[in-house]
Amino acid sequence: MAKKRLTQSEEFDILKLVLDKFLWLGFGVMALGLFRTFSGSFAEGLTWIIVGAILLILFMILIVKEFEVIR
Repeated sequence: MAKKRLTQSEEFDILKLVLDKFLWLGFGVMALGLFRTFSGSFAEGLTWIIVGAILLILFMILIVKEFEVIR
């Protein structure tokens, strides 16, 4: 049984679905940090915001490494 090959548009659609989940995760962590900043301690909230930003940066690096840019 041969493996099914995806077209370039199908690959891109799957990438958009996965990227959307990563963005929601990073946004959720940063929103939690903002909530903690206003409701509790400023330092704890700022820590959560920084963690969310680091998550988004790591996902960006992963995506840039995974897909090469053709010029």
